[in-house]
Amino acid sequence: MARFIFVTGGVVSSLGKGLAAASLASLLQHHGYKVRIRKLDPYLNVDPGTMSPYQHGEVYVTDDGAETDLDLGHYERFTGVISKKSDNITSGKVYQDIIKRERKGEYLGGTVQVIPHVTNEIKKFIDNDLNDEDFIICEIGGTIGDIESLPFIEAIRQFHYENDTEMSMFIHVTLVPYISSSGELKTKPTQHSVKELRSLGIQPNILLCRADREIPKDERDKIALFCNVSKDNVIQAINAPSIYEVPINFMNEGLDKRVLEYFNLDSKKSLDLKMWKNVSEYILKSDGEVNINIVGKYTGLADAYKSLNEALSHGGIFNKVKVKINWIESEDLSLSNLDDKLKNSDGILVPGGFGKRGSEGKILAIKYARENDIPYFGICFGMQLAAIEAVRNLLNINEATSSEFDDSSSSVVGLMTEWAKEDQLEKRKIDSDLGGTMRLGAYDAIVEPESKAFEIYGEKIISERHRHRYEVNNNYRDSLKEKGVIFSAFSPDGLLPEILEIPSHTWFVGVQFHPELKSKPFEPHPLFKSFIGAALKKSKE
Repeated sequence: MARFIFVTGGVVSSLGKGLAAASLASLLQHHGYKVRIRKLDPYLNVDPGTMSPYQHGEVYVTDDGAETDLDLGHYERFTGVISKKSDNITSGKVYQDIIKRERKGEYLGGTVQVIPHVTNEIKKFIDNDLNDEDFIICEIGGTIGDIESLPFIEAIRQFHYENDTEMSMFIHVTLVPYISSSGELKTKPTQHSVKELRSLGIQPNILLCRADREIPKDERDKIALFCNVSKDNVIQAINAPSIYEVPINFMNEGLDKRVLEYFNLDSKKSLDLKMWKNVSEYILKSDGEVNINIVGKYTGLADAYKSLNEALSHGGIFNKVKVKINWIESEDLSLSNLDDKLKNSDGILVPGGFGKRGSEGKILAIKYARENDIPYFGICFGMQLAAIEAVRNLLNINEATSSEFDDSSSSVVGLMTEWAKEDQLEKRKIDSDLGGTMRLGAYDAIVEPESKAFEIYGEKIISERHRHRYEVNNNYRDSLKEKGVIFSAFSPDGLLPEILEIPSHTWFVGVQFHPELKSKPFEPHPLFKSFIGAALKKSKE
């Protein structure tokens, strides 16, 4: 029978509820239990697919084509459990479904209300699409006290009491700030946050107290007294040098034991966190360093490229080297400063993105990498721009561009309106909603033998996750091959190029998909292992 753990947050946002949920799930796995993690987001967007990365960070894409919150990336990286559409819901999706049914008359003329209709939909989501999991961990987005999160808090309150109360528990993540002027850690914000949560009908069973330093026992006892929580269940969550140390820290604090005790469960096997200890050790005790310059246009917010950052780190773990990431705003690049900004590169990476803004700076960076034999990795948009750069500068077609930017008779990249997936023809219209025009989720690709891609993957058929509207076309395939640029992987029907490479180059690979979405610290993605390996070799020249 499934047990449910609800993770809420208070005081401020960005306290690490997602990391806490993922770390706890990993610990429970190491005790021998099957887990699943879900995210309930209160915002009114149907999904984050049309939100600016500056607003919400990256959009994480699942195998089955859902555009989801970036926390689902943490869930997968920490547990290896593949997330699905059924693991992320928003207020927008809930209201969209309810209003559709109301318009069809499915409520038989009844008044549609937040309670019970909205809360019932949320409760349905919590325990839908399960498969013999022992634990379902549900993270509630937002901060306690936010108006938009109230239906979700009410829903989990109802769920707890409508089902066996001993089969669900509440974990609340709070902040214990240090006031430097008085030299004190303050517990009052945590007390107020728990008071707010209790006023909504929820008594937390465990408190995870974020702090930048050790919380003295007296302060933890004070929190326990005023928040009506057992002293053993007030657990400090101190800032860690690496996110991959968090499971180890929580184990040392006894979080997993407290959870198992609550549910009257024993460990199914001896706890062995050697995997996480090795990962943390490789990160903190690297043998060297490589400089990777990422040329993008969302460089002001690290969460905009969260999975990419982690995948590069995973590549570093495999090569036992520290990856130093340098963010370069593509709009700031020009011929006059190109060498100054990129000459220290051991590797250059152009990530995914949308729109014309900053594209010319990215093309300059790609040309610099190609001409100076610097390892280059182009992801999604980075592959498309690599194709445009090659057509412009190797085939001398100066007007080569993408139809995403301009109308042109020399479009190297164009909008695809239909493609095959699993023997089905998927169709899109140019004027569809933005979220409906994408090629989303996992698609197979056929890798050409005797290519760099085949050397990296070691497999003829690969499956990778996509998120894009535009595709590189085949118009210049033969001409580019004569100049040493080849497409080394295609969709199974042979119509859509999936990987571009330059065999004569030290390491020049562009991919139409997002390999960073499938990389894990204990299983780094082959492309990132190879790219960082090439960068390490470059750094030693």
